[in-house]
Amino acid sequence: MTIKVLGSGCANCKKLHEVTEKAVHEMGLDATLLYVTDMKEIASSGLLRTPGLIIDNVIVSYGRVTTVEETKAIINNFIRLRKNKI
Repeated sequence: MTIKVLGSGCANCKKLHEVTEKAVHEMGLDATLLYVTDMKEIASSGLLRTPGLIIDNVIVSYGRVTTVEETKAIINNFIRLRKNKI
């Protein structure tokens, strides 16, 4: 699983990265966490507003900083949906 936090490097983007890192750690996930600040990559992702959260190239949150618990729920929902599609 690859989880990307996309943002310009602003305080909110950094906070979302910290929150996501904590959520991944608390969940014990085997995931690659990336922090993307390159504007060309952000634009090509289809993200409309930063900060954004992308899991395996699917936008799952944008335009706000989620809490650790919200981030865990987003990740769990993504995992559940992915398992149902297989």
